[in-house]
Amino acid sequence: MTATPREDGPGGDGRPDGGGQGRPVSGRADAGRPDTGRAATGRAATGRADAAAGPWPGPPRVDPGRVDPGVLGALLARHGWVRRGGPADRYGRWTPPGGEASGLSLLVPAGRAFDDADELLAEALAALVRSPLPSARSVLLALDVPGDEVRWEREAPGADGAVPWEAEDALRAAAAAMLRAAAKAAHTRAAFFGARLDGHAAAFLRQVLVAGPGSGAGRLTAHVPAPEGRGATTVLVRSLEALRDAVDYRRATGRPEAFDGSVGAGVSRELAASVAQLVRGSEGAQVALAWSPAAGTPRGFTDRRPPVEFSPGDLPALEEAVERLERAELAVEVRITGAVVRLGRPRPDGAGAVRLRVLAGADVAEVRVRLEEEEYRTAVRAHLAGVPLRLGGRLEPGSGFRRLVRPRGVEPCELDDAERDRLLKALRDRPEEDAP
Repeated sequence: MTATPREDGPGGDGRPDGGGQGRPVSGRADAGRPDTGRAATGRAATGRADAAAGPWPGPPRVDPGRVDPGVLGALLARHGWVRRGGPADRYGRWTPPGGEASGLSLLVPAGRAFDDADELLAEALAALVRSPLPSARSVLLALDVPGDEVRWEREAPGADGAVPWEAEDALRAAAAAMLRAAAKAAHTRAAFFGARLDGHAAAFLRQVLVAGPGSGAGRLTAHVPAPEGRGATTVLVRSLEALRDAVDYRRATGRPEAFDGSVGAGVSRELAASVAQLVRGSEGAQVALAWSPAAGTPRGFTDRRPPVEFSPGDLPALEEAVERLERAELAVEVRITGAVVRLGRPRPDGAGAVRLRVLAGADVAEVRVRLEEEEYRTAVRAHLAGVPLRLGGRLEPGSGFRRLVRPRGVEPCELDDAERDRLLKALRDRPEEDAP
């Protein structure tokens, strides 16, 4: 028979004998507060952070039947809630951080092996929905949008928690650039990526949700799917720590060689530039990561890792790293197949410029190449016939790997009907970019 958690009498840490009258009410902060229901309609907006704290319209609608009590307990502890008692193998009573809302407590079962586990979870979630505490909102959103949490904090000059519009834009731009750099480094290591793997990084960012916990002036929290996005989040942690060590070494010794060695840990010109962007114009910044309790801690990592901090004093070293890592990457020999999307030359004859949308052979979306007259005519014929062009050359890092130099072996690529259909579909699915 399934046991129900009980205690010897009312007023303790558990449920009073009988489970009826005198039962401790989970989540009642104010006796006179109207009951708004267990789950308000609507869903927290993902994709944009809310700066306001306290009650908010449309809180996350979390199904108690899908909540793991262990995950809920881990999230409460992460966001500062304190376990005040209760048998460890049955349930626990949790109170808000810092003694706030002293009348509020949650009863969270240790598992689902008890008759009233679903009821307790439903009451705890309803209490979190009603609570005006920012930590309650953070827990609900973490349950609604499960994944690893990446948190950025940027200390920008401001008054009463308000910061200039440009400072908030800089925070979001730096965070996005940092995630793109981590996604690229999870695919392959490079000192400088340029336009390479832009499509891969964009696809990764489409999976990331900004759901509001801890967000506001100078703060931003993103949820990365776990375990699907673990490649990028683990690289992000290691690369930030390696960059921090390299900056410390540079400032202590005056020698920049540590930046070269940090590339193996995932540091790149793009990562260093994103950190510099985060710090510039601020009084300091930090990046922290909390693993998803549902997915567990990845192998080789500890449950808790301290935030990685950077200060304005690090900016000269970070800017030096950006320049050094960009110079470190060499040109890449490629042979690409691409669709001709733009042609142009200043007069009816002679050499001309061609823009190709890359279909195979390089990790960039488009390249530009200057072709001599005969090769240019070959590109024109390929464009008129609706077939791709195949050619070799070198992608130069100075152009972000968008320019092909020393072209050779320019020839049209003949396609059968099925290949032609796949090409047309690929061109429709990848909208044309504006020329740089």
